[in-house]
Amino acid sequence: MREPCISDRDGSWFKSSYSGAGNTECVEAAFRPGSTAVRDSKYPGGPVIGVSHRAWADFVAAVRDGRLD
Repeated sequence: MREPCISDRDGSWFKSSYSGAGNTECVEAAFRPGSTAVRDSKYPGGPVIGVSHRAWADFVAAVRDGRLD
């Protein structure tokens, strides 16, 4: 079953405060019931990956802690 589309206009997408000004390496995320949606900010109409909220929290913590450098 396909997940419902998240509108570009609904305001739920956000970028990291660490995103560069050049927007060359940035993703956007949106929280939705049951998962966190992630997409490439340069292609907002492109594919969206859905991951569990726990997986997203673990990923953000790993980035914040420098474990993915």
